[in-house]
Amino acid sequence: MSSYQIAGKVITDNPRALENYKFVTINGKLVLDNPLDHMKLVRLARAYSIVVRKSLNLIWGGHSHKEATKLLYNILPNYVYLETAFKNAKAIAENIRFYEENLGKDRVLANIRRFWVASRGNKWDRGNRNIKLIPRDTHFEVLIKYPWDSSWIKAKAFFGKRFIPLLRELTQLANEKKEGYGIVVSFREHPRIHVQVPLWLYLKYFSTPKQEGYGLIAGFDINSDRVNVVVLDGNGSIVAMKTFWYSETVSHGFPRDRAKWVRLNALSDALGWCRRIGVDYIVFEELTKIKIKKYVSNPSINRKISKFPKKQVLVHGVIKALKLGLTVVLVNPRGTSNSVTHRQIMREKGLDRHMASAYIIAYRGLKVIRNNQK
Repeated sequence: MSSYQIAGKVITDNPRALENYKFVTINGKLVLDNPLDHMKLVRLARAYSIVVRKSLNLIWGGHSHKEATKLLYNILPNYVYLETAFKNAKAIAENIRFYEENLGKDRVLANIRRFWVASRGNKWDRGNRNIKLIPRDTHFEVLIKYPWDSSWIKAKAFFGKRFIPLLRELTQLANEKKEGYGIVVSFREHPRIHVQVPLWLYLKYFSTPKQEGYGLIAGFDINSDRVNVVVLDGNGSIVAMKTFWYSETVSHGFPRDRAKWVRLNALSDALGWCRRIGVDYIVFEELTKIKIKKYVSNPSINRKISKFPKKQVLVHGVIKALKLGLTVVLVNPRGTSNSVTHRQIMREKGLDRHMASAYIIAYRGLKVIRNNQK
């Protein structure tokens, strides 16, 4: 199958791109009945946030994970917490470098103000060494390691009813040392718990049966104000085109949470439309190579566009497509919006620049599918 890989129903020629689609996060409410446990959890989360902030400075200074662990162990004496915090800091550093390179800024400051604590999963630790889920009749019991005296903070976690069977199976697999699960505890109006579930297990419970389509390929060009979709047949001819708008999300004062919901809802509508017309393959750009673009001369609007969470939308799109039984293809976005080929497609096909981008994305997906079938 040459260098092309399939993870579930995700096809790509870049194995690194698959790293973004291994887990799905299930969110729930965390309740602590004991005030002392609540105080201990806040102390732990505060120490974790401090470690992330200091780890970020150490990363800028060229220190390794091993060096950072030695320097920060006195703040948070637990190696798994420290390892997870260092990975969080590394992800923040990579995002900062991304914005510096694409926005031309000398240094983007990371203002880490919120408290949270996270522990990476490991099947050999029966799921998670520091934060454990234990199924009960009406809820899940949560045990959180308090590293200063090796005691356990006790809490209750409540999730949506539809997630209970999935999480019960996850804990069973963890006890059998077959799967691990990462957990994050965050604080907003009240403590929240976020459980990382393996994608294959999530799809087992929430995907719809695959239906046979017509072998059509749909390319998605996702922007801050719209999703453009171009559908091709196996010969590369255009079968259908459609634009799904959410232009109000870039207007001044539009709430961020509302904008997120509108965009994700529009993307779900686009995927549902593709399924209804017989599309089998959905083509998205790779997350690892997404670039930030400026579209207008207005600096206020450009700021809104630069903050557009395209990676978040793409992850949602991939998972939603898999739930619908569609095969996802990931392609390199280089040259899809500003290149000689792009301008040539606009002239020859009579497409605007966004539809031309969607066409190129779809056509690249068609080539990946052909190579994968050799």
